[in-house]
Amino acid sequence: MEQFRLMPAPASLTGPVKAWAGALVLPTYEPRRADLNPMFLEKRVFQGSSGRVYPLPFIDRIAATPVDRAWQALFIENEYLYVVALPELGGRIYAAIDKTNGYDFIYRNLVIKPALVGLAGPWISGGIEFNWPQHHRPSTYMPTDWEIEEGADGGRTIWLGEHEPMNRLKGMHGVRLSPGAARIELRVRLYNRTQLAQSFMWWANAATDVNERYQSFFPPDVRHVADHAKRGMSAFPLCEGRYYGINYGERGRAGVPDSETPRQFAPDGSYAANDLRWYANIPVPTSYMCVDTDGDFFGGYDHAAKAGIVHFADHHVAPGKKQWTWGNHEFGYAWDRNLTDPDANGVCHPYVELMAGVYTDNQPDFSFIAPGETKTFTQYWYPIRDIGPADQATAEVAASLRLDNAKAVIGLHAAVSEHRDHLGGRRAHAGLPSRRSDARTAVAL
Repeated sequence: MEQFRLMPAPASLTGPVKAWAGALVLPTYEPRRADLNPMFLEKRVFQGSSGRVYPLPFIDRIAATPVDRAWQALFIENEYLYVVALPELGGRIYAAIDKTNGYDFIYRNLVIKPALVGLAGPWISGGIEFNWPQHHRPSTYMPTDWEIEEGADGGRTIWLGEHEPMNRLKGMHGVRLSPGAARIELRVRLYNRTQLAQSFMWWANAATDVNERYQSFFPPDVRHVADHAKRGMSAFPLCEGRYYGINYGERGRAGVPDSETPRQFAPDGSYAANDLRWYANIPVPTSYMCVDTDGDFFGGYDHAAKAGIVHFADHHVAPGKKQWTWGNHEFGYAWDRNLTDPDANGVCHPYVELMAGVYTDNQPDFSFIAPGETKTFTQYWYPIRDIGPADQATAEVAASLRLDNAKAVIGLHAAVSEHRDHLGGRRAHAGLPSRRSDARTAVAL
């Protein structure tokens, strides 16, 4: 992916964390005018939600050619991370970059190219979309209010919020960076300002750039994954039967049939053909969600870039852990072209969505919020590098364990500068992984 030009902070800003507003010019395929008639009912069901979108405007056409548009953008950075949010597009995070190696640990779309995926029409891929009170966020292509808040510790938070027009709920999410921490902290507040109990679901939809060497990872106790509404299930990570119509069990025994062999991002043979963790193995649009896990983390790792991402949240509040892909085959490639333009090398970059949900482990399960009730919760994302997929992770550090012949290789990547690793008491600096190996001693993490 093309290198992102980091806009410098205004000279007037001081301190370890800086946040400011500016303009970000992006090629944009503009939506056409909304339908003048209010849309009260459409005969479709969208993840448990009907097509009734009033009072939202409904848009069913997108321009065929892009124009350069200056979007209002909110920038926040510290010594390790550089993050961009777009308040005019549902308050989503657009880019998140590890400054220590230049890695986009969130998929950064090179263009704003909406497709008619959203409940009210336009929806764009990439970044982190905050889906609520249903999926996808009905107001995902609408502006949010925003404010920058400075903390007593020198940290800063970009608050983005709205009065959601369909149910009149208030939702806010704060994108926070702290001094000495290589992680995004997301603080969420949901408020029912009505006199009725309301149903809702909340899922963060984080996209990551993928290729044939990209692997997602879940906690080690995950042995099964489920489709939407748990209408289908599979063993994990090795699928032993059929899932989404694909006979992965036979793939594992006999290899990938010619009809399912991808034209691009072909697996290199280093992983089993029925391993669902690898983007390149999945030929059709596919979702899977964790079931029965006590883990608090999940994420993805690009073995080609030797870098990845960890998501952390208390599983008692946020049990939802999901991967979605359009699939590594012709149908998926068509959607890649529909949602982005080719880069300088002619590649329309694919992505997977690593989604994190609260109060449920499945979609479209809804929760309830009482009249006048406020719900609050916190989630974290941070980049990792060099250690491979994480086998355990907290909000402060990710750890991996690999067997290399007779050696046990332990990788540690700290997300905060004051963390001390328990293997030797040495300080692990934020964003700087440490690796240890011992040919004789088994180390329990």
